[in-house]
Order: sequence, then structure tokens, then C-alpha cells
Amino acid sequence: MINVKQLVKSYQMGELPVLALRGVDFSIQANEFVAIMGPSGSGKSTLMNIIGCLDKPTSGSYCLNGQEVSQLDDDALSAVRNKEIGFVFQSFHLLPRLSALQNVLLPLRFGEHADDSTDYAQQLLARVGLSERQDHRPNQLSGGQRQRVAIARALVNRPTILLADEPTGALDSKTSVEIMALFTELHQAGQTIILVTHEEEVAAYAQRIIRMRDGDIVSIEQRGEHAA
Repeated sequence: MINVKQLVKSYQMGELPVLALRGVDFSIQANEFVAIMGPSGSGKSTLMNIIGCLDKPTSGSYCLNGQEVSQLDDDALSAVRNKEIGFVFQSFHLLPRLSALQNVLLPLRFGEHADDSTDYAQQLLARVGLSERQDHRPNQLSGGQRQRVAIARALVNRPTILLADEPTGALDSKTSVEIMALFTELHQAGQTIILVTHEEEVAAYAQRIIRMRDGDIVSIEQRGEHAA
């Protein structure tokens, strides 16, 4: 599904280039649950942006579902992103004036699945345990409920990859466990998940952990299914 070879990303800081990624190599298969870990400055956010088709590498190859996407122009990259990637962020990014259902429906303005959109969005809200909250606005929901709405929204375009950036970072420990249990359920149902985190207890839910430091992959740890 994902095949990355010799991926390099450099930024210009004054007169000197800064290497955020130093030629990383890895692959991710369909239906895997993979965590990317590392401290600040390790390159994990840069790598996430490239995997999510939000940015392009300076050099190297990124093949997504058989398509080389590393050097696509912005319009083509946006089309791939809207089709293939569902995003879940730490800060939820829900629109405050819209209901839970309306927030879930938002990506379908740009997607390919408008015909059955409302029914499917309601099914997703039921799947994340929020059927009775679909008419509530974000300020009427708890942090965990808002993240569940965000997960439903990320799934509404039927993406091949769910990309989660610190999805429990704004949640308390009990709610974090509930959200990670939901990610586990989604993975067991066949969803490919890539999770970016700095928390060991969150990464422990993944099948593999890719550890990064200073723009390099320092280890890839193979794990079994989460035991919780």
C-alpha cells in the first residue's frame, strides 16, 4: 500500500539547508496498524505530512496504492489526498456552528460518495457510538465525543488510510483508552491506520512501531495485536 524509498526533505533556514528527513525507507501493507514515534524534531511530523499528501519530498520515492505521488503537482496531490487519506487531529477541527452530523458530512463536498451521504454519515456516527448525539454541536459534546465525531468525519470518504496525528493528545487518560479501543475496532474491521504519537502507551496499540530520531528511522519494532 505504501512504499517509501530514500525519502529526503530539506528546508532552507537562512543560508543553510536543514534536513528534516535523511533518506528514510519503509513500507506499510494494507490493513496494518502502524505507529510512528519520535521526540520533537525527529522528523515524524514531516513524514506524516508527506504520507498524507500535504507536502512533497525534496527527493526520493513515495508510492501510494501503486501510484508514485512524490512529485505530483498540488492539484493532483489534493485529489489523491481527498480519495485516499482520512485525517484525525489532536485538536478535532470541528466547525462550532455545525452539528455532529453536519461536521461528518463536510468532506463529501469534495468526495465521490454524495448519493448516500447522509445515511452513511449516520451509520458512521452509530459506529462510533454517537447516534443520539448527531444533532449536537461541538460545544455540547465532551472531548472524547468530539474526537469520535472527527473519526467519523475522517472515514466518510471511505479512505484507504486513516492517518491520526496525536489523536489522544487533548484527552484525559480514561478517554484516551476509549479512543484507542475505537481505533483497534476499526483496524480489526480492515482499516489501515497510521498513528503519529510520542506516547508509548498509545503506540502500544499498533502492530508495528517505527521509531525516528534526527530525521532517520532508528528502529522498526514488530508487535502482536494489542492485548488490552
